Amino acid sequence: MSLLTLFSAPKPFVDAKVALIQENAIGSWIRLPDIQVLLLGDEEGVSRAASRTGATHVPNVATNAAGTPLISSMVKRAREMSDSQLLCIVNADMLLMADFVEVARRAQAIRESFVLLSKRWDLDVDGRMQFDAGWEGRLRANVHEHGRLHRPAGSDFFLFPRTCYSALPDFAVGRAGWDNWMIFSAREHHWRVIDATPSVMIVHQNHDYGHLPGGMPHYTAPETNENIRLAGGEGAIRYTILDATHCLKEGKLVRPPLSYLRFMRRVELFLRAVFFFLPPEMIEEVARPKRWKKRYLKLFGRR
Repeated sequence: MSLLTLFSAPKPFVDAKVALIQENAIGSWIRLPDIQVLLLGDEEGVSRAASRTGATHVPNVATNAAGTPLISSMVKRAREMSDSQLLCIVNADMLLMADFVEVARRAQAIRESFVLLSKRWDLDVDGRMQFDAGWEGRLRANVHEHGRLHRPAGSDFFLFPRTCYSALPDFAVGRAGWDNWMIFSAREHHWRVIDATPSVMIVHQNHDYGHLPGGMPHYTAPETNENIRLAGGEGAIRYTILDATHCLKEGKLVRPPLSYLRFMRRVELFLRAVFFFLPPEMIEEVARPKRWKKRYLKLFGRR
């Protein structure tokens, strides 16, 4: 039995840049000890990638009308194909290192329901990763010199006990909203939501959106709108890592330090509870003034 089963639904291995990024990511996963790797779906090249790397290919994942894999089916198939007590859904552009295994081992000792996530580091990776001796040290140095820690919004992996998330809406993977709902649902069920950012470095390989229609980001795509509907509306998709209940630091679970952003998030949730009859956007205008100023300037320009 493996400590942890990683699973992902890669994009088709057609575009050279996409294929390179995914091969780099999978190459980092399979080198982790005590980890099972599942590549889900029937997209072009996924089966071959699994065969080349030693991962396990899992076909027959349900999709929506656009052919996008569904999160509900991915989690179901991962449970069926693994015996690990811990599962982790991860995006196929993420580089993972040995500290990820240490975090998983620490999580294994938690006897309550939880979900663990972290902020990512964004990095331009132009070539094929060389997984020889010292590759992690080189990657870390590159991240510290050229990378950038992503803002709290957007989560690229969720690690949880296999008993959690037994019922999931049919979210489309790779479209906005589902990751926010994962945090919202955990909070609704009073699970621990653990921010492991101080204990793990996960690296996102920067890319464009050439795989989507018009090369545009997915935030306004019809599939994203459907994800929002399935989530139950705008309120559920506003949850981010700022809503973590715990932080994993130096091997211990502690309460997250109270930062300005976390304080304003608490203010926002309080205002939502009190003024539940007001539109969410109105509450955001009070709790996130900088965000709304930026959006206003983008829409209407400086006057």
